[in-house]
Amino acid sequence: MPEDRPQTILVIDDHPLLRKGVCQLVDLDDRLAMAGEAASGEAGLELARRLRPDLILLDLHMPGMGGLATLRALKALDLDSRVVVLTVSDSEQDVVEALRAGADGYFLKDMDPEAMLTSLREVAAGKLTLSPGVADLLARALRSEAHPRDPDEAELTRREREILSLLTEGGSNKAIARKLDITEGTVKVHMKGILKKLGLRSRTEAAVWAIGHMNPGDGTPSAPPAGESMGPATPGLED
Repeated sequence: MPEDRPQTILVIDDHPLLRKGVCQLVDLDDRLAMAGEAASGEAGLELARRLRPDLILLDLHMPGMGGLATLRALKALDLDSRVVVLTVSDSEQDVVEALRAGADGYFLKDMDPEAMLTSLREVAAGKLTLSPGVADLLARALRSEAHPRDPDEAELTRREREILSLLTEGGSNKAIARKLDITEGTVKVHMKGILKKLGLRSRTEAAVWAIGHMNPGDGTPSAPPAGESMGPATPGLED
């Protein structure tokens, strides 16, 4: 498909008015397009398999198959879809559980429509996007747990610091790979190593950790020394 095609969106929410509101909002932007809507987690999974949308908006609290169970099931599918939780809950537990289950963003339903539309564009483009205040909740949760205090304690390599730095700027794996002139598969492997060293479970947690524990310039990508390539840090890591 051409790169400038609209980004397709699937909404999974048991409230008809919410689904209608999202549809109306998406219709305002020709860069976005509705792929479908579902009133339950089970129906949403089936539509996701069939439609393979770019972005899935998922309610957290639904009867039957709840949002977290649906999120985990979606992440287990062979999809490139980005999944964003859209909920009324600003509970620290809900935020942390959703992001650790693999959510690519967390939006609150009381967002201003224009802000929501902007956030939809950003997350569809691959950026990590959180509603105002959600990042603070996650940062507070991370501070209450035992994690490395800085990149040196975590024993992060130069390449890992570069990736973390670009991650805090909202870079997707594809954008980071392009910036560092490495493959997207290599970025994914480095991200797994970063999460293991930091004792974290998601890219979003890693981005929030980096914002709170890395100094400006810590991971700024630099030109390689003479004779050194900016290609993969470890041969054979590409998918």
